[in-house]
Amino acid sequence: MNNERLISPQGYADEVTAESALRPHTLGEFVGQERVKGQLGLMLSAALGRKASPDHVLLAGPPGLGKTTLAMIIASEIGSPFRITSGPTIQHAGDLASILSSLVTGEILFIDEIHRMSRSAEELLYVAMEDFRVDVMIGKGPGATSIPLELPPFTLVGATTRSGLLPAPLRDRFGFTAHLDYYENAELQQIVVRSAHQLEISIDEQSAFELARRSRGTPRIANRLLRRVRDYAQVHHAGNLNLKNTKAALELYEVDDLGLDRLDRAVLTALIDNFNGGPVGLSTLALSVAEEPETIDYVCEPFLVRNGFLLRTSRGRQVTPAAYQALGRGAPTDSPIPITFPKAD
Repeated sequence: MNNERLISPQGYADEVTAESALRPHTLGEFVGQERVKGQLGLMLSAALGRKASPDHVLLAGPPGLGKTTLAMIIASEIGSPFRITSGPTIQHAGDLASILSSLVTGEILFIDEIHRMSRSAEELLYVAMEDFRVDVMIGKGPGATSIPLELPPFTLVGATTRSGLLPAPLRDRFGFTAHLDYYENAELQQIVVRSAHQLEISIDEQSAFELARRSRGTPRIANRLLRRVRDYAQVHHAGNLNLKNTKAALELYEVDDLGLDRLDRAVLTALIDNFNGGPVGLSTLALSVAEEPETIDYVCEPFLVRNGFLLRTSRGRQVTPAAYQALGRGAPTDSPIPITFPKAD
């Protein structure tokens, strides 16, 4: 094997550093979500003025919109330690108790996908959030004893993509709930330009906007496409990222002008060709494209529904005339659904 083809430790370290730099570290650097930033900034400023820990914060919204980044920014803005964990890893009350008992005063505890915690851990968290106390059970059976353990003041930041799955008692204990919205193309263009600068990529405004408008309103997708376009320019010795190279790279990765990817088009094509446009059940549709129903439900459908390509009805999924036009098909003339397309700004 040619050792020159192996990645060097320094190259790996540089890449990790660059990827970490893509996350903004202050509210001022964070692009978009102006309403949420204003509310968070006010709450954090008030907490600093009182020299107290901020209220517990719940960040809700689709994946990739910056919930983890905002949690890190909260810790950075108030100068507090930051600890991160996730709901699926907390399956027992003892798991959560060990985390809570090791917190220091003012620490920010971030729980990603908090709706996936076990019920026993949720019930322990109620008391910890409200009274800064956990009750530790010693022993089993009739001789079991509950020992209260006092906790230092801390701030819990929870993130969820499905806030409806949170129990009401847990949701009500958060002092502030922020709902993150999808980004506008102009905001995504700013994010692409900033990320390109952090990755030392030269990109023009047209290319940045082209990436932005195909990123489905999501910064995580914008940054991912930027890295793939960078790879294309590097391998093909294309130099700076211009509009021609950007479009060629996106075509290679099957992301079309409307932001539809391979799976999106497969879902719409299956609905049109196999089920005459629908309606059809989710499980049947997933089988027809060889994917899991959860993938269709959580990955494809939010974008397709939001942009008017798909309807979720009581009878199942159904395409709109816009889906026919997006695939270059003739829409049914008797459809009562008007053709609508996302604006390109």
